[in-house]
Amino acid sequence: MIKLFQFEPALGLPNASPFCMKLETYLRMAALPFEIPCATLRHLQQAPKGKMPYIEDQGKFVADSTFIIDYLKATYGDPLDGWLDARQRAVALALQRLLEENLYWAVIYTRWVEPQGWELTRAGFFGKLSPPLKWVLPSLARRGIIKELHGQGMGRHSREEIMAIGRRDISALADFLSDKSYFIGEQPCSLDASAYAFLANLLWVPLESELKLHASKYPQLEAYCHRMRSRYYG
Repeated sequence: MIKLFQFEPALGLPNASPFCMKLETYLRMAALPFEIPCATLRHLQQAPKGKMPYIEDQGKFVADSTFIIDYLKATYGDPLDGWLDARQRAVALALQRLLEENLYWAVIYTRWVEPQGWELTRAGFFGKLSPPLKWVLPSLARRGIIKELHGQGMGRHSREEIMAIGRRDISALADFLSDKSYFIGEQPCSLDASAYAFLANLLWVPLESELKLHASKYPQLEAYCHRMRSRYYG
């Protein structure tokens, strides 16, 4: 059976890491049997790329949510994307990049840099640690994330500029989804694993950020998240 190594549920979600939640959602959508070992610091230290999530399958370790999904498709078939034509695959990839390579960093800013978001993040990710780790690890992790934000480029912008970038991404997603049941049409595909994980991590985390307030203006995004949760986590 596939072993999924990821963080524990937090902030009222299956996972407060959208990449972990994306992979668990994909496994559920593809109806692949899996188990989730109890998360420990040792699992993170042993992660092939130093990050969660990763899987162990048939004695093989695979890291990075996108590479893992590629591996799962190659190994067990592709029950979700076989109906997509070339144009739909291109659109799905572009939307995935918007979610994972752009909007993600704007949301990270609200969670790890802004004081209210950091208090929530620290409690959600590090609240169960014992001393002295709970005294040291959060600040180290926060400094690392802020460094990544700067290296990626998002962290070089002002707060106002970051919020404008995030709002534009959210509006584009809402306009594209429109009245469809799923992002590409009336049938779900693997893009929806990413979309649900990232949107739920924006809409359903108890942090009243500017980006969450903007996303809340689009009822189709909330309805979409409820639809995905009901179908795959009900």
